Amino acid sequence: MARPHQTIEIRLPEGVSFSLAIAGPVSRCLAFLIDMFIISAVTAAFQRLVEPVRVLQEDFGTGLLIVVYLATWLMYGIVCEYYWNGQTFGKWLLGIRVMDAAGLELQFHQVAIRNLIRSVDLFPAGLLGGMAMICNPRLQRLGDLAASTIVIRTKRPSASIAHAQVKSRYNSLLQYQLLCARLRQRVPAQVAGIALDAMMRRDRLEDRARVVLFDELAAYFRSLVEFPPEDIEQLSSEQYVRNVLEILYTPARRPVHAATLTATS
Repeated sequence: MARPHQTIEIRLPEGVSFSLAIAGPVSRCLAFLIDMFIISAVTAAFQRLVEPVRVLQEDFGTGLLIVVYLATWLMYGIVCEYYWNGQTFGKWLLGIRVMDAAGLELQFHQVAIRNLIRSVDLFPAGLLGGMAMICNPRLQRLGDLAASTIVIRTKRPSASIAHAQVKSRYNSLLQYQLLCARLRQRVPAQVAGIALDAMMRRDRLEDRARVVLFDELAAYFRSLVEFPPEDIEQLSSEQYVRNVLEILYTPARRPVHAATLTATS
């Protein structure tokens, strides 16, 4: 039987390992109940809208309600998990999310498969899914096994602690506030967490793995937002990642610096 706070270790090609806490059955069940409440609220609102149709044509109105409920049941999970970092509203409230079991980018077909098989997991009364989770060391239900996904906790260090870890003496990128805001908007939370974890573990990495890892992280961040070359060409990949992390974990300032306007004009 799985223990509470069970973790999974994901090893990247660069030789870096990350330990992630697996979400337990209780938090997943509560998240599911919250999502079911949202789905029920949406269908109840739609039911009021089509009530006049049911009065005139009861069979057609009832059939329409069934179709809408099934579509909402399927599309709610698929759309939310694919476009919202592996989370539905319930998962977000409970601090958990879906991810690829190997730590790769979550694909649409994985999200679709795990949500389509949810009905099987719930039969009868959630018994199949519950038994699969209890017997699986990664607490995967049948949908997770078929889609090769896991559900993890998303607890992250507070902004103040993270900022203290990555704060540098001088970060020239902070003057470009518009570009910084764009970077905060485009960097997914899990990528920021992985980069922060890599920065905190950098002294424990082999030299070659450390160089390769920070080169890849820096290249990824550069692909999202392009800062002026004169401010980044002298930075090593590791220092560039540190500067980016300081941007991500530093509260945005309201005034826009003149250098920002020059860089984006």
